[in-house]
Amino acid sequence: MNARTHLAVTATIFGIVAAIHLARLALHFPVVLGSWSVPMWVSIPGLLVPGYLSWSGFRLAREHGVESNR
Repeated sequence: MNARTHLAVTATIFGIVAAIHLARLALHFPVVLGSWSVPMWVSIPGLLVPGYLSWSGFRLAREHGVESNR
């Protein structure tokens, strides 16, 4: 697997994680781990951090593709 493909795959995974957190925030989906009810605010950094990593990964994959074609 080359670097561009690796960046695109990991960016896609981070994008899926961000989308799940966005859906949880929008639909008010409850999450319970054992006896702990996970508060909704946990999904805010759960959306922002993987969302940023996804955006960065796709940007780097695109830049890597441009450099590879030179």
